[in-house]
Amino acid sequence: MKFKKVDLSFQSCGSEFDESEVIIFSCPLDTTTSFRPGTRFAGNQIRVDSIGIEWYSPHRQANLKSFKTCDIGDLDLPVGDVEKSINLIYETTKEILNEDKKTIMIGGEHLASYPVIKAHFEKYPNLKIIHLDAHTDLREEFLGMKFSHATFMRHVHKLVGDNKIYQFGIRSGDEAEFKWVDEGHVIQQKFEIDTLKQVCDIIKEEPVYITIDLDVLDPGVFPGTGTPEPGGISYKELLWAFDQFETLNNIVGLDIVELSPMLDPSGASTAVAVKTLREGVLLLHKNRLKR
Repeated sequence: MKFKKVDLSFQSCGSEFDESEVIIFSCPLDTTTSFRPGTRFAGNQIRVDSIGIEWYSPHRQANLKSFKTCDIGDLDLPVGDVEKSINLIYETTKEILNEDKKTIMIGGEHLASYPVIKAHFEKYPNLKIIHLDAHTDLREEFLGMKFSHATFMRHVHKLVGDNKIYQFGIRSGDEAEFKWVDEGHVIQQKFEIDTLKQVCDIIKEEPVYITIDLDVLDPGVFPGTGTPEPGGISYKELLWAFDQFETLNNIVGLDIVELSPMLDPSGASTAVAVKTLREGVLLLHKNRLKR
């Protein structure tokens, strides 16, 4: 497959695929959303609203214009077919990784992260996962579905094994999920993210994939999501998390998921996602310079 940049790209990220080091793509997967749908519209709404932010980030002290980034747009997923969608996302990610690029994926529901992480795990067998979320996403099945945005991290665990997944900000889930966590399968900090610094010190040299469900933020900050959960972190805390990510030496990929832009007509939630994506793109570029 020959990837091409889209005409409507994220901010200044309009470089050609071959010359770029970081590739943005979005997955309009919204099939297993269990409460309020709308994540399929996130990618392109983020692109439209990205004109509202500066290219320069004072947080990362870096400028999008200083790097080559290609935005290949929404993947053309078959509506309603979870299995085919997962396979298409997986194959696309694998092709990008085979070209020695770093990926940043925009969801879509959180299930979209599973095939992306699967492709990264195949390239980096000792992969560690940093997972920011309000929800555990560790069920075996949900509403009769094996693959769901409520089960995706359980499937990731089946790939990477025990003590490779680090969860932060978790404040919602089934009792059985928390009991399974307590058995020692994943490392989880409930409610807060302040142990992230120590975790980043421990896995500093390991290949790390970062997946951010934006509902880790408090609904007062980020109401435009399908399953809002009160008691979340502030945006300043999320920026602090990115400061910790900068101490890692081998970030191999990143995603942000679960924006449903039409659920927040004010546009504030999309603005949060836009800025987070800018920080993510610059994080990956700066991290690549370390290798």
